[in-house]
Amino acid sequence: MVRLSLVTRFSALVGTLLTVGIFIALGLDHLLPGQPLLAAALCLACVVPVAIITVRSQVQPILSLFRALEGTVTSYRDGDFSFSLHWPQNDELADLIRAHNELGNVLREQRRDLVQRELLLDTMVQNTPVAMLLVADAPQRADTVVYANLAARQLLAEGRKLEGHALPELLAHASPALGEALARGGDGLFTAGEGEDEQVYHLARSSFSLNGRKHELLLLRHLTAELRRQEVQTWKKVIRVISHELNNSLAPLASLAHSGAELVRRGQTERLPQILETIGERTRHLESFILGYARFAKLPTPRLERCDWPGFIARLSSQVGFRLEGELPQEPALLDQAQLEQALLNLLKNAHESGSAPEDVELQVRRAQDVLRIDVLDRGSGMNEAVLTNALVPFYSTKRSGTGLGLALAREIAEAHGGRILLSNREGGGLAVTIILPALTPH
Repeated sequence: MVRLSLVTRFSALVGTLLTVGIFIALGLDHLLPGQPLLAAALCLACVVPVAIITVRSQVQPILSLFRALEGTVTSYRDGDFSFSLHWPQNDELADLIRAHNELGNVLREQRRDLVQRELLLDTMVQNTPVAMLLVADAPQRADTVVYANLAARQLLAEGRKLEGHALPELLAHASPALGEALARGGDGLFTAGEGEDEQVYHLARSSFSLNGRKHELLLLRHLTAELRRQEVQTWKKVIRVISHELNNSLAPLASLAHSGAELVRRGQTERLPQILETIGERTRHLESFILGYARFAKLPTPRLERCDWPGFIARLSSQVGFRLEGELPQEPALLDQAQLEQALLNLLKNAHESGSAPEDVELQVRRAQDVLRIDVLDRGSGMNEAVLTNALVPFYSTKRSGTGLGLALAREIAEAHGGRILLSNREGGGLAVTIILPALTPH
C-alpha cells in the first residue's frame, strides 16, 4: 500500500505538471476567460489517468523484482539456495540480479559439498567397527541416545534403532560389565562374558556442548581379537627365547660331555675337572633361566606378614650392594617379604647393569599417608621414550642376553600387592624405579 501510494502521488505530480504545461501551451486560459481553474481541471482530468497508467507500467516490474528478491533472501535464510532471478533489461538492476544469482550459485556449491562430506562421514562412521553412541543430557529425563552407528546397534540392540531410547533402559538389557564401566567414569577396559565367550572392550568417553545442550560421546572398541593376536605373538616370542637359550646351553653341554667321554676312553683324566666345572656352570645358568620363567608364570598370591624394615634391608644388602638413602619408616609393614625381596633384587641388579657407578645405586623407603613408596635410583644411561613405554612388558629387553622378565616380575609383584610400579628418567642422568604399595600396618 505504501508503494502504491508513492506511485499515485508521483503520478499526480507528473499529471499536474503536464496539465499546467498543456493548459498554457494550448491557450485554454483564453477559451475560458474568467474560469482558469475550470480549464485546468478539465486538462487534469484528461491527462492524470494516462500519467498514472504510464508510470505504473514502468514501476510495476521493479516492484515485482523487489518482491522476488525478498522471497529469495528468505529462502536463503531457510537454507534453500535453489532460486535464481531474471531481469531482461541491461541496467544497474541487471548487475544487482547477476550478483545475486552468483551468490546463490556459490551457496549451492557449498551446500552440495557439505552434504557430500556429511554423507562420506556418515558412511565411514556407520561402517567403523568401533561402537559409537552420542547421548544428550535431556532436562527432566534420563540421558537419551541421539545417534548410534551400526556397531552400537548390533552391540546393544541386535541391530535395532537406538535413537530416542534412554541409555539406562538400553544398559538394563546389556552386559552388566558395560553398566559398571560407565558408572565408574573415565576411560578404561572392561570384560564381558565368561569363559570362552569372554570379550574385552575399551571404553572412551568425551563430553561437549552442542546446540546449548550437554552431550557425551561413548566409543566402545572390541579388543578381544587384537589381544588374542598379541597373545599369540607373545607366545611365539617366548618360544623363540626359550629355544635360543636351550640351544645355547645344550649344544655346549653335549660337546663337553662328548669330550669328557673321549678323554676317559683315552685315559687322559687331568682335564675332566675343568670340563665338569664348565658343565655345572652351564647347567646352573640354564636352571636359573628356567626358574625365572616359572616364577613369572606361577607367581603365587602374596602371603602378607609383618615386615620390620631394618632386618629386611639387612638381608637385601647381603645379596646386592646399594646405598640406603634417608631414614626407614618406623612402623612395620604388612607384605610378602619374599616377593618384595625378589622384586628389589631384580631392580637393584638392573641398576648395577645400567652403567651406573656402584656407589650411585640407592634405595629409599618412605611412608606417606596411606601409601608406601620404595625408590631404586641409579646414575646410568637411563631410558629413551620407546624403552620407557615397553620396559614393563614381559619378554621385552634391550640387553643382548636379557630375558625381559626382571621389570615385568617386579610389576606383577607390585600389582599383586594392590600397588603399581613407575619408571622415569632422573634429572642429571639415570633412572628412578618406584614401587608404590598400600601402607598396611599389622595389628
